[in-house]
Amino acid sequence: MSDDNQPGMQETFITHLIELRTRLVRASIVVLAVFIVLFAIWPGASAVYDFLAQPMMHALPEGSKMIATGVITPFMVPMKVTMMLAVIISLPWVLYQAWAFVAPGLYTHEKRLVAPLVISSSLLFIAGVAFCYFFVFGTVFKFINEFAPKSISVAPDIENYFDFVMTMCLAFGLTFEVPVVVVVLVRMGLVTVEKLKLIRPYVIVGAFVIAAVVTPPDIMSQLFLAVPLCLLYEVGILVSPLFVKVTQAPEEAA
Repeated sequence: MSDDNQPGMQETFITHLIELRTRLVRASIVVLAVFIVLFAIWPGASAVYDFLAQPMMHALPEGSKMIATGVITPFMVPMKVTMMLAVIISLPWVLYQAWAFVAPGLYTHEKRLVAPLVISSSLLFIAGVAFCYFFVFGTVFKFINEFAPKSISVAPDIENYFDFVMTMCLAFGLTFEVPVVVVVLVRMGLVTVEKLKLIRPYVIVGAFVIAAVVTPPDIMSQLFLAVPLCLLYEVGILVSPLFVKVTQAPEEAA
């Protein structure tokens, strides 16, 4: 490669870095703005944590409360919860910034794929978190507390509860992204739909193994994660051919 091309390449690289920084700053500003609104204006960090704690509080005996063993835990944990909620709310904007960064280098037929993927990824992740919060938590916490011996007073620590909730919400959010992963793999030509159908039994086994590792050691939590993962895998297989057809380049269609 000649030396004459090196300055041009360096300039292009620096331009991409500046563009990446701009997109990251724009995404961070929105996340921070949403966090400030939730934390300091409405509904407030305490109300956000109370909302997160509702599934556990409904499962505990009447009059029970969680405990905070750290000195600054009552402040830090609600702040972390509020930040988590701000990121989830801002997720469509964050993914849009990622799409806007890579869009100039894409062909027209490729852009047809990216925009639906950004929207579907956001909706599926939020749907996974909502499914975990509104359905899984209530059932699992009720089962665990009913199983606990009567001689035990259940009083969860708010920091441990937050860590558990974060892990579960992330697991379910990522699980609901399975159709997107399947579509991308098929569109990139890394795997065919026929191959995905052949490895279906292994995927089912893998889903239950993942559920056993990620979720608490009870059969209900594992089923709540493994079954949606298998169903969403099938959704990805059904949708993949349509996405491949819509996003084909003219020469591919010919």
